[in-house]
Amino acid sequence: MLHIIALLLGITSAKVYFKDDFGSDPFESKRWVQSAWKSDTGEAGKLEFSGGLWGAGERGGIRTTEDAKFYAFTAKVDEFDNSDADQLVFGFSVKHEQKMDCGGGYAKLLPPGVDVESFNGDTDYSIMFGPDICGYSTKKVQTIFNYNGDNLLKNSDVKCPDDEYTHQYLLIVNKDSTYEIRVDGEEKAKGNLKDDWSFEKPKTIKDPDQSKPEDWVDDEEMDDPEDSKPDDWDDEEDGEWQAPQIDNPEFKGEWRAKRIPNPDYKGPWEHPEIDNPDYVE
Repeated sequence: MLHIIALLLGITSAKVYFKDDFGSDPFESKRWVQSAWKSDTGEAGKLEFSGGLWGAGERGGIRTTEDAKFYAFTAKVDEFDNSDADQLVFGFSVKHEQKMDCGGGYAKLLPPGVDVESFNGDTDYSIMFGPDICGYSTKKVQTIFNYNGDNLLKNSDVKCPDDEYTHQYLLIVNKDSTYEIRVDGEEKAKGNLKDDWSFEKPKTIKDPDQSKPEDWVDDEEMDDPEDSKPDDWDDEEDGEWQAPQIDNPEFKGEWRAKRIPNPDYKGPWEHPEIDNPDYVE
């Protein structure tokens, strides 16, 4: 996996908290630090400062140099509180210079106090965002929020490109709990956070004391007991004989556990309101 990353983190009132255009070597200047994760087992890959194939002049990026290796690296961001901001903008660009078989090009927003030397895939984060490609079935933009200790994945997928060119990924989170995901400047998803992630606990949950009865029948059809294999049926020429299917008189439908009140349910979340400074009587 080869990719080059440029990263931007800002809050639109319009302080930029982190920006790197990789105009100079990020490791020589110690702006970026590679984690020692997996280095003791030989599974960690080597990083380099490079524009890679089809570079843009003197500008480069962080480039992975070995296939089937693990990479984890961080850069320090000044601590900030976005409670007074209207919008959080989290974006970067990635280039997979060869056809990706299976891997992710994520960027993560980390909480304070992370040990950068041991930063790894299990390290706590606030937001994880970026392309996730694996085989033919997985080609999506992962957007995961950590909420009350749980990593919440988006309820529906956002498709990501899987070619060898540079692509820009942008996540915008607004103060009114709305969001937008853009790829190469084009809107790919937008809406309300609570509609597209499971921030709210469901009102009812499956009863943990209930389980599927052993005699529960959920096969809607069954072999016709009155039919039999014809005498002139030839398995080699005609294939394996299968009895016609008829409605199963014992069919009860899909079994579902009884629902009970959820002890963690707090009701619909309502956004707190404050006096509008622009209100005019």
